[in-house]
Amino acid sequence: MVPSFRKFVGMVVLVVFVIVYALVAMVIGDMTLQQSSTLVRVIYFAIAGLVWVIPAGAIIWWMEKGGKRQS
Repeated sequence: MVPSFRKFVGMVVLVVFVIVYALVAMVIGDMTLQQSSTLVRVIYFAIAGLVWVIPAGAIIWWMEKGGKRQS
């Protein structure tokens, strides 16, 4: 795959992933933690706010992997 096209596809996938992840995490947190204490909600949203970095890093790694030529 051409590196510039790979970066374009990766960018689109990354934007869609972040939007969908944020909406899903918000709905799950809202539906399951309505009766929980504020501390539990803060912990959930703090963890949910950091977990997206792992798959986003994998997408970015995939985008950059194609830019380097094998010798």
